[in-house]
Amino acid sequence: MDIVELVQKFGFPTVMVIGLGYFVFFVWQTITKTIDPAVQEMKTTIIRLTDQLRLLDQDMIRLKEKVDTVVRLKDQEKQKHEQEKSKKT
Repeated sequence: MDIVELVQKFGFPTVMVIGLGYFVFFVWQTITKTIDPAVQEMKTTIIRLTDQLRLLDQDMIRLKEKVDTVVRLKDQEKQKHEQEKSKKT
C-alpha cells in the first residue's frame, strides 16, 4: 500500500501515530542493543581507570615521603659536616 492510500483510508493522525510508534520502537531497540552495552563497558573502564589513578596517587605520596626523608637526611648530614668543620677551625 502507498502512504497516500493509508492516509486516505485511516486518516493522517492515525498514520502518523503508527509512524511515530515505529520510530520510538527503532530508537528503543538501538539504545538497548547498541548504546547500553557500550555504556556498561565504559563504566567498567572508568572504574578500572579510577582504581589505577588511586594507586598512582598512593605511589606518588609514598615517593614524596621517601624523597623528603632523603632530603632531610642529606641536610642533617650536611649540617653535621659543617659543625665538624667549624669545630676544627
